[in-house]
Amino acid sequence: INPEHDGDLLPMIQLNGYKIAGPKVLARKDPELLRLLFEGHGYEVLEVGGDDLPGMHERFAETLAHAYESIRRIQIEARENPGSVHQPKWPLIVMRTPKGWTGPDVVDGVQVEGTWRAHQVPLSGVRDNPAHLELLQDWLLSYGPKDLFPTDGVPSAEILSANPIGELRMSGNPNANGGLLTRDLKIPDFRQFALEVPEPATVRAESTRSLGAMMQVIYEQNPTNFRLFCPDETNSNRLGAVFNVTDRAFMEEVLDSDTSLSSRGRVMEVLSENNCQGWLEGYTLTGRYGLFATYEAFAMVSASQTIQHAKWLEEATHLSWRAKVPSLNILLTSTAWRNDHNGFSHQGPGLLSTALTARGDVARIYLPPDANCLLSVADHCFRSKSYVNLIVIDKQPQLQWLTMDEAVEHCTRGAGIWEWAGTDSGDSDPDIVLAGAGDVVTQEVIAAADILKQRLPKMKTRVVNVVDLMALHRPKDHPHGMDDLMFRELFTDTVDVIFAFHGYPEAVHGLVHGRPDQDRFRARGFIEQGTTTTPFDMVVRNQVSRYHLVMDALNNSKRAVTGADDLMHWCQSQLARHAEYVVEHLEDMPEVTDWSL
Repeated sequence: INPEHDGDLLPMIQLNGYKIAGPKVLARKDPELLRLLFEGHGYEVLEVGGDDLPGMHERFAETLAHAYESIRRIQIEARENPGSVHQPKWPLIVMRTPKGWTGPDVVDGVQVEGTWRAHQVPLSGVRDNPAHLELLQDWLLSYGPKDLFPTDGVPSAEILSANPIGELRMSGNPNANGGLLTRDLKIPDFRQFALEVPEPATVRAESTRSLGAMMQVIYEQNPTNFRLFCPDETNSNRLGAVFNVTDRAFMEEVLDSDTSLSSRGRVMEVLSENNCQGWLEGYTLTGRYGLFATYEAFAMVSASQTIQHAKWLEEATHLSWRAKVPSLNILLTSTAWRNDHNGFSHQGPGLLSTALTARGDVARIYLPPDANCLLSVADHCFRSKSYVNLIVIDKQPQLQWLTMDEAVEHCTRGAGIWEWAGTDSGDSDPDIVLAGAGDVVTQEVIAAADILKQRLPKMKTRVVNVVDLMALHRPKDHPHGMDDLMFRELFTDTVDVIFAFHGYPEAVHGLVHGRPDQDRFRARGFIEQGTTTTPFDMVVRNQVSRYHLVMDALNNSKRAVTGADDLMHWCQSQLARHAEYVVEHLEDMPEVTDWSL
């Protein structure tokens, strides 16, 4: 936090001794050691405690006033003398009160107040237990309701006079309803960052690098309401172009050897997914825009936060007075399929499945197959309000498929037939549909279609790509769900569909639930077969390689095609050859690494 331009959060450690059923660690720590701990973190520690009334209220009010004065003093000094404050000593309150304070002291002969028993429900069965009912009555009457509400339940004049008015009320303060403060994000025309793709599969590039270039300009045009949040992976995820115009936020000492680090930086990096996502949630809830970019596997560290934020957005949609806030945008890169050098611990697409459990009016999942689609999707997500947008694409060099115009049209539809990849003329149903959702598996789908085109040209193959995963839903299940006519245009009503999916294959079956003859969808995806290995070995291990897809197509084609048996044997021999080659050479076969259309 930089006091020159940031606000402040006043942390308070409330030590009442216990959690649900056991002691709090900090409550049992020696008070002097506890004070030294927080002073070591740079805080001014303010301690207050007791169980006497009204003395405790008065002491706490004095402590709050002191904390506020300290915060304002730091901010005023920093703003009047820019660059002078680097390690401010922000206040922190340690408050000690008994657990269950002012509640029942003893129940059924057992001590309650000041123990873990005061948690949640200190009195049970009050309807049937007269002794407990009397304790409850005494407890509630101890607050003096006749004095607080003297006439027909109306609060006393003393209480009413103390009520804050206008924006001093939490519910009336626009910072607690951040959508009221939201200004439209200035976004450059994403087309200016397009990759030139003269023909599909003729260009290889790191797709997320284009997004980094786009965000550099967004930073320039929005100096106070856009930030990137990333757990120490901005450069790793190929988003480092933002450092051309800003730095990492850092309030400690900066060494000569450090790069892109300053107290005025606007990239938030700390090696904690929980922190980064929590920061972004707070940033959007107060009306600003941002992106949380992380390695795909480690997004599961903060997965519960994602779902809790989605639940909050779901409830907020039912409140007419709550203004919409910028969306929670999450970029998952360094994906399961291309973390071959890091190994099994870095291979896990679980957040896709987690996000699918959120309600359709807030959850969005995008799987752009290349850089131009990523730019189109990012533009849409940055402009959107009150959604959780999940974008999944890898950072490694990959083949590019679509021109920018084609990408915009494809992303607008959410899914489409890539006629150039298949042999389906459209005059009748194909023999098989090969579908892909995800960048790496899309390449395997197109490579499989290319094998069929070259070796079995009489087999009618249709290639479908899905970029908006929620489009697979029925319209009644998700607002992005494609209608029956469009679904039929892509997948027919009767032809088998071999679906290569970025995540766990079970998710596909849930997405197409209720569609015509849903059992004809045969999904392949990540099946927890990972290790430190080559990129192609990852798709082989998870049985979603081009050779597996070709064999699936042959086994499920609606008609037999001459030469199918020979091609089946060839695919099996290629897989056997791969198994030997990757062990001997520690790299993939040339026909895989050099493959193109």
